[in-house]
Amino acid sequence: MDADVTDSTGTPADPDPDSGPGPGGPDAGGGRNDGQRDGGPQDGGQRGGRRPGSWAARPEAARPQGHERHWVRWTALGASLVLLVAAGVGWWLYRKLDDNIRTDNGAEAELRAYERERPTALVTGAQNILLIGSDSRAGDNRKYGRDNGGAQRSDTVILLHLAADRESATAVSVPRDLMVEIPGCHGSGGKATGAQTAQFNWAFEIGGTACTVRTVELMTKIRVDHHMVVDFSGFKDMVDAVDGVRICLREPVDDPAAHLKLPAGRHTLDGEQALGYVRARKSLGNGSDTARMNRQQQFLAALVNKVQSNGVLLNPTRLYPVLDAATKSLTTDAGLDSLRDLYGLVRGMRNVPTDKVQFLTVPRRPYRQNANRDELVQPDADRLFEQLRADAPVTVVPARNSGNGPAPAERAEAAHGTASGAARATPNPTYSGTNAADDLCKQ
Repeated sequence: MDADVTDSTGTPADPDPDSGPGPGGPDAGGGRNDGQRDGGPQDGGQRGGRRPGSWAARPEAARPQGHERHWVRWTALGASLVLLVAAGVGWWLYRKLDDNIRTDNGAEAELRAYERERPTALVTGAQNILLIGSDSRAGDNRKYGRDNGGAQRSDTVILLHLAADRESATAVSVPRDLMVEIPGCHGSGGKATGAQTAQFNWAFEIGGTACTVRTVELMTKIRVDHHMVVDFSGFKDMVDAVDGVRICLREPVDDPAAHLKLPAGRHTLDGEQALGYVRARKSLGNGSDTARMNRQQQFLAALVNKVQSNGVLLNPTRLYPVLDAATKSLTTDAGLDSLRDLYGLVRGMRNVPTDKVQFLTVPRRPYRQNANRDELVQPDADRLFEQLRADAPVTVVPARNSGNGPAPAERAEAAHGTASGAARATPNPTYSGTNAADDLCKQ
């Protein structure tokens, strides 16, 4: 048998005539039985050029390295964990804020029972929200006055009208001492009360939120779409969450009952001081409820301005404390009892110019039968309500430039039973008040 015949099995690789050794080389005269062919993986390709397309012919840098693959895997895993944690924290924060809000199911049931008596909304997209500041002395609010069994009273009531185009907002204060027609209502124990003429804040005391809503609707013929009840502690926390609100005092104030003692001048009030400022009555101004309402409107305007000017609505880290304080203090109807609903409401208002966020009080004068009570000035009050129902613009000017209905002399005549106040009412009345762009320290 010839010596150059291989004894190996299988099909040998094609020989490469250019890469083999010359005659007389170490491999001459016979094939190899150890499987180490020219250019094969076992000899490392030392015997000649690497064949195109073979594994050994690939550039060294293109080969995946083990540590690089591990790095990619750990990076992807880390990013996934970060996203998972962020989503979990975000969901937890959302649920926390959402759970803060309380729903007044009793008021909703009462309003449904009287649906046929309620006004119909005239303008699609416009919204009317009744804001009620609770004067309850129960729980944490006990230090602000007598508990009185925890009875609830409406210290502040504001009808907030949001224009359908969301280019303006008008907040109308309703005096708590205003004499109004209160419809028959049901109290917390289910006890029915008959219709009566009484001061406005009785509605909240005898029948809660639903009775207050129905009283406002009976007086204004405006459909109240939503309502919110805010307590004292929540108001304080909201002011603290925006790092205080600046006001100016023309005179020093020392009011132990309101927990407020400040010299004249500029001040940035914290939550406790702010609460005393908006509640003080006898120690500021002329001691009237009218002066207090004006002060409340001015402070709320300054608060709105602070929130918008500091970019709170666009900064999650600053917005969260405000939302936390606000939601903890809120009791709302079912249409606003979720964070999504409230965010939609706030989002719709964030582009309203501050000079279009207006505050005013319903036109009123001393009540004929009791000078310590108020009554509406007509037809000015009805014209205001008509403008709000129709979503028409309302003109609000500083108090020094407007008579808020009839002039002072006409109010005096009207209080004595004459009709001259109503007869000389202007066709397009203006109303005294303020807006969120006003600087209280320049007035």
